[in-house]
Amino acid sequence: MSMRERCCLLVVEELSKSYEVPTGQGGRIDVLERVNLCVKSGQLACLLGPSGCGKTTLLNIIAGFERPTSGCVLVNNREVAGPGFDRGVVFQEDALFPWLTVRDNIGYGLVRAGNSRDEITKKVHRFIQLVGLEGFSDFYPDQLSGGMKQRVALARVLVNAPDALLMDEPFAALDAQARGAMQNFLLEVWGAMPQTILFITHDVDEALILSDRIYVMTAFPGCILEEVPVDLPRPRTVEVMATPAFFEIKRRLVTLLERAGAGKRPLNIITACPIDSKPASISQ
Repeated sequence: MSMRERCCLLVVEELSKSYEVPTGQGGRIDVLERVNLCVKSGQLACLLGPSGCGKTTLLNIIAGFERPTSGCVLVNNREVAGPGFDRGVVFQEDALFPWLTVRDNIGYGLVRAGNSRDEITKKVHRFIQLVGLEGFSDFYPDQLSGGMKQRVALARVLVNAPDALLMDEPFAALDAQARGAMQNFLLEVWGAMPQTILFITHDVDEALILSDRIYVMTAFPGCILEEVPVDLPRPRTVEVMATPAFFEIKRRLVTLLERAGAGKRPLNIITACPIDSKPASISQ
């Protein structure tokens, strides 16, 4: 069964990326090697891996900001050739326009897309309510907390109705309490309007709290070490996080990250397996 036959909304297929070494002698360095992954419609998947394993490079290629050296990315069976409204990106930094209010930041993409004023007003109002920022419509980014800025950033992406939402460690800069609150908030929004999400993190607990499926990456060059399904009930309450099942998956992920940190490679490159089957790779 191929990746495209697994009912995947987002497919990364045999993707590799290399850069020219800046020595002028024509050498190249491999950053990603034969990456394969699939995210079904409405699924929340995490890319988990140590710093420097190519997670952000992979996300940038999926977003269309960079081109792969080989392989391809497909969204709804259409090959990605550049940025597009079918993908929305939430970055580590909120990337809000400081001269625009909350309302105007959220509506920016709708204006660029040529929506009518009435349509923009209705959609922006809906998403201000969705992210719980009623009363802050006329505030500027420097008047908001870090968590509130990320809510605006999330609303600014979702209001454009992308097919896939790409999130690059969006809560990494927040303190532990705010980070937990934003994780719960993301799950609430995802429950209210099911969205296909690929979420980058290097935090095991964050991956377990959020995701249906975790792709563990190793580095030098980056590839998928193992694909781990998260068969835990939702919501992931404190009680769920205290179960043997939770700790068993966590132990497995920590072991995989240790192998990734040591530069271990999969014995078999993950190509395709039924989405509910055991992972196709066996790590060294």
